[in-house]
Amino acid sequence: MDHDTSGHAAVMPGKLADPPITARELEATGSGQFNEFTHGTLPRWALVRHRMDPAEVEDVAAAVAAALQPVAAAIPAGARVCLAVGSRGIDRIDEVVRGAVDWIRARGAEVFVVPAMGSHGGATPAGQLDVLASYGITPESIGCEIRSSMETVELGEVRAGVPVFVDRNAFDGADVIVPINRVKPHTDFSGEVESGLMKMIAIGLGKQKGADTFHRQGFATFHELIPAVAEFTLSKVNIPFGLALVENGAARIWQIEAVPKERIWDRERQLLAIARDRMAHLPIDNIDVLVLDAIGKDISGLGMDSNVVGRYYTGPTGSGPSVQRIVVRDLTAETEGNAVGIGMADVVLRRTVEKMDAHKTYMNCITAKTPEGGRVALTVETDQQALFVAIACCLKVEPPDARIVRIRDTKHLELMYVSEPALEEVLATGRCEVVRELESIAFDGAGMFAPDPEYAG
Repeated sequence: MDHDTSGHAAVMPGKLADPPITARELEATGSGQFNEFTHGTLPRWALVRHRMDPAEVEDVAAAVAAALQPVAAAIPAGARVCLAVGSRGIDRIDEVVRGAVDWIRARGAEVFVVPAMGSHGGATPAGQLDVLASYGITPESIGCEIRSSMETVELGEVRAGVPVFVDRNAFDGADVIVPINRVKPHTDFSGEVESGLMKMIAIGLGKQKGADTFHRQGFATFHELIPAVAEFTLSKVNIPFGLALVENGAARIWQIEAVPKERIWDRERQLLAIARDRMAHLPIDNIDVLVLDAIGKDISGLGMDSNVVGRYYTGPTGSGPSVQRIVVRDLTAETEGNAVGIGMADVVLRRTVEKMDAHKTYMNCITAKTPEGGRVALTVETDQQALFVAIACCLKVEPPDARIVRIRDTKHLELMYVSEPALEEVLATGRCEVVRELESIAFDGAGMFAPDPEYAG
């Protein structure tokens, strides 16, 4: 393997390009804070491609129509159909919804959409419309009305002290309710069913009131409470089937399936196993510093997927790699300031904190009963500071020996930087290949990672 020690430099508008600058050179300038930690030489790293299964749904509308055909009898002509939509970050969800709307209309039925997302969007009708719009779901794009309200109907109690709620627009305005959701491992708990149709029925359709009531029971109860509440709701409301989506490791839709309510418990368990097997994982067991370019609700309900980073607020999850320290560089634009999950980071850049919308973040944390999700870690100004401070917080690690991995976020693991001490292990998996050979970790004159169009995509 050839060793390329060249760096990259940022070009500022109206200025000549700065020469490449390495960590050692930046330290010598004395710029920034935490200079007492920025000593030693960082390892080189290589740009690596993590190969994923490329199979995906190409024609979404056709796949939706094919999935719905076996349950066509549940949508009679003239029926009022409500589509429940709400989870963030689903690949081409606007196309899925539009396909369902067109198919239902072709059956001679009426159709509208309700946001089924618990307390998301700041727990306001306008906020939830904004969330749907961020997915590309608007009345114009999907061709039907969207009815957004936080009002609910109480269906009864599934057990003492656990009332069950459902969106009033869906309950009063529809003959048939159809939830549309991705089936995947959840970030906060483990069970036979996790994120998917049953969770949307149990929590998403319950709006803020239902989600708050549900979360008061604690995540430790979710594995048995979600099925109980979902089955209770199914006994009270006409939900003849749900439209389940499964994504591949590249976060692209791999399967679309209509699941009849009488099979929802068994089939969702099977789909969860399929989703877990197909989701992307970091191809390494031990990481000293994991750098996330961004976190956000569009990436994961937890901002960063605990199944990928191997940790939760309470400690290791038992799945995923062992990571000593996590650095978060930014929030996604799509999260609109909701920084929930920032509490799992150890070092964050100040720009991340400045973009944090306290109301959205706190509302999410309060509803989930996880205030630790909004706690802010050690805050630094630059990437250079973040790397050295994170390494300084590691046990038994010196900068040259640090096993560093940098990824865009926990949903996109196709390209990553891997430092030299960890590179051999990553390549030994047989699932990774070097895109660009080892080179110095280079920063621009401001101490930020030098731009790399090949990595950014």
